[in-house]
Parts: sequence; structure tokens; C-alpha cells
Amino acid sequence: MVSFKSKIYVAGHKGLVGSAIVRKLRQKGYKNIIFRSRKQLDLKNQKKVYSFLKKNKPDFIFIAAAKVGGIYSNDKYRAEFIFDNLSIQVNLIHSAYLCGIKNLIFLGSSCVYPRTCKQPIKESYLLTGELEKTNDAYAIAKIAGIKMCENYNIQYKTNYKCLMPTNTFGPNDNYDALNSHFLPALIKKVHDLRLNNKKELILWGNGLAKREVIYVDDLADACIFFMKKSFSGTILNIGTGKDFSIKQYAKIILNKIMPKNKIKIKYDLSKPNGTPRKVLNIKLANKYGWKPKTKLDEAITKTYLNFLENNKIV
Repeated sequence: MVSFKSKIYVAGHKGLVGSAIVRKLRQKGYKNIIFRSRKQLDLKNQKKVYSFLKKNKPDFIFIAAAKVGGIYSNDKYRAEFIFDNLSIQVNLIHSAYLCGIKNLIFLGSSCVYPRTCKQPIKESYLLTGELEKTNDAYAIAKIAGIKMCENYNIQYKTNYKCLMPTNTFGPNDNYDALNSHFLPALIKKVHDLRLNNKKELILWGNGLAKREVIYVDDLADACIFFMKKSFSGTILNIGTGKDFSIKQYAKIILNKIMPKNKIKIKYDLSKPNGTPRKVLNIKLANKYGWKPKTKLDEAITKTYLNFLENNKIV
């Protein structure tokens, strides 16, 4: 049972999700939080990971460390995406078991589900069809992490839970136009239009692909909620249950950042659309008592303000 005195290790504490988990833990009164930077601890080094966990013996681990990115980086750096993520997961999960650490949450991704499965996506749809080709290396690594947790639970009686978040965004996101996820990339693109007084926004693909997003603070809230609450099975979807097309998101962000400008949206059909539609069925998470709290408009506003602050624009 996790208490306010429990020692909690957050792997990936400087990233989008990890930093939000640390913020949320502190807000809720947890003070015994440990973490290490990439320079201090290479999570791809099994010996060092084992030594760290053996020495510090946390009561609970959040595995938020991962190599992540959008369509371009997933497709271009396939070997790195599968190797880095497999290494990080295997080292942390197996070392946790060896050190007698019974409780952790592994953060997966909605990318693990088949490209064309029925919508909204239930947890039971895992491994029922072909993956989206542009990010299958990342997805396969995440599926391996899920199956590792599942089988360690069966054989070793551990309590390793897997949360499957939808597209996540918020403070500390990566806004690189090529290597980030679609929503922070859109924020950066529209901001650059405003700076350069341009009148044309170019979207990848036809703009019709539909995506669900969740504000990172809501995901962090779910992580801490399910840190304290058990659920049947190994995996649980975390999202909002609502999706919009890329074109709709672009219009929302344009209205937020450039409300008085008439911007023409154009489509680069030489670029991939990705999965046609991806929205999670979150009935199980709701059943256990968790629901997202932040509305999309508010979340985009907070994210853009954080972007401006981090880039010293305000």
C-alpha cells in the first residue's frame, strides 16, 4: 500500500509526462520522490539500473522514461525507437523484480492498438490486427513492455500495471516541427505564422485523420489515482473519449493564437496521414472512478502560455 511516506521513483522525470507526475505527487503531499537525470543514470545500462534500484529500494516506480516523437521521427529513427524503448523497459521492469519491488506503473501508448480496429478502442483489442506502419517499431517496444508486466504478474505475483494514454500534450512538451507529436507541432507552426506574418498553414496529409488528446496533468492525475487503486487485468486506457480531425485541431489553435487573421489551410499530400482514427474507450477507467478534468480549450491555452514562457516570448 502506497502512503505519503512511501519512496517513489519517477523514471523520466524531466519529460512531458514524468515532470507532470512529479508536480502532481508534490501537490498531493508526497515528499519522498526520487529521480535521476540521464547523465546520472543511463537507463539503457542494465547493470547501473539494477545497482540504483538495489541501493535506493523505492516502494513504487513510475516508468515514464521513453524515446517518443511524431510520425516523422518514428519512421526515420526506427532502430533507435525500438532499441532505446526496449532497453529502458527491460532494465527497469526486470531490475524492479530482482530487487523485490512489487509495484510499478508502466506507461504505454495508444499506438499499441491495431491501425484499423473498431472505435472507440477497448483494451481487449490489443494484438488483434496489424499496427500502423509509420510507428510500429515504437508500438512493438511498448507491447513488449505490456507483455513483460503481464507475464511477471502471472509468474512472480508482482503488481505491475500498464496505463495506455492517448496523445498527450502540455507543459514541457517538445515543439519541434518535425520530431514532436502533432498538437505541439501545430502550436509551433501557428506561432511561427504569427511571428512571420504568414497567411498559409500547411498540414501533413489530408487533415482528415482523427485524434484524441489528453492534457498531461490529467494523465498524471490518472497515474497517481491508479497507483493507489487496483484494477483487473494489466492494461487500462487513459484518455478523454473524444476525438477531432487534424484540420479541426488546426482551426482551434489558429483561433487561439491568431484569432483576427484569415489563414488558408493547405495540405501536403506527399506526407502520411497515419492511423485514420484513434479514440480510446475509457469506460473501464471511468468505472474505477477516474475521469479527465481539463477541457480542450483550457488545456491548449495553458500549453501555449507555457510554450511562450519557455521560449522567453512573454
